[in-house]
Amino acid sequence: MKNRWISALLLGVAAGVLAGAGAAYWLQRPLELNRSTAVPAEPLDLTIPAGASARQVAQQLQQAGVQSSDWLLYGWLRLSGQSRRIQAGSYEIEPGTTPRQLLDKLVRGEQALRRVTLVEGWNYRQVLQALKSAEHLNWDLPDAVLAQPALLMRALGLPAAHPEGRFFPDTYLYPKRQNASVLLRQAAAAMQRQLEQAWAERAPNLPLKTPEQALILASVVEKETGASADRPMVAAVFINRLRLGMRLQTDPTVIYGLGPAFDGNLRKRDLLADTPYNSYTRAGLPPTPIAMPGLASLRATLQPAASPALYFVARGDGSSQFSATLDEHNQAVRRYILAR
Repeated sequence: MKNRWISALLLGVAAGVLAGAGAAYWLQRPLELNRSTAVPAEPLDLTIPAGASARQVAQQLQQAGVQSSDWLLYGWLRLSGQSRRIQAGSYEIEPGTTPRQLLDKLVRGEQALRRVTLVEGWNYRQVLQALKSAEHLNWDLPDAVLAQPALLMRALGLPAAHPEGRFFPDTYLYPKRQNASVLLRQAAAAMQRQLEQAWAERAPNLPLKTPEQALILASVVEKETGASADRPMVAAVFINRLRLGMRLQTDPTVIYGLGPAFDGNLRKRDLLADTPYNSYTRAGLPPTPIAMPGLASLRATLQPAASPALYFVARGDGSSQFSATLDEHNQAVRRYILAR
């Protein structure tokens, strides 16, 4: 009897050692991935819902294409002691990933991120088109928002009546299958933060009464600036004109007012055709921004150069020639425009 107990004990110890060795071996081996659900050498997609239990995570792993039994995955997660630290989100399982590496990724929340860049000077329609074509970004907005600005703002729950200029141009990272509306709200919040900070640091005695007016003028500065170094001077010209009650007379506002009717060639009749955005026929600022201004344009608008300039003309190399008088400006036009 005693020998049988000793034999059983030894068998139990041996089985435990073998099981431990097997578990250690499995944890260091790359997971087998179901190639029928993924192209070879491409990762598998894994989604972990918020509040998922260890058993639910094991089920999600199997559904994603991990070729291991449910009880083995569940037991590994439970025995690791880290199952409650797994973060919800969208992940990728790369070929060659071991169980230990995958658990570390889930605990750290290393989601599968994509990026999209919103460019300074874009209008809101260009922003929406970029998001519609962005990789693995879920388009959750009605297509009608492209033609109805107010509808977009209502869909996003944002207070402004018009979306132009409301989204901060930057490169945004997002997890796979995130909704476009989430990213737009993030960009809108970023623009609001940058505008508030620039407004708080504004130069004294500007002819701008509200941050909204600053945003509008910054969008004009963005569209009128060819060389980055010219921004404070471009802003100074418009600030000086506003102070004197002069019309801004800037082509980008006219082009924006023409909308889809603009064919790329701005004609004299366009400059004379009155629209709410025609700064040749109307004094003051346009009713809304005309594009997304970047941070440099916001700062230049609220901290313009100390200059008496009232005019500028493109030199042809991206930079501008600035003039304080009409005679100087006409000379610059003859030099840089008519001669060319």
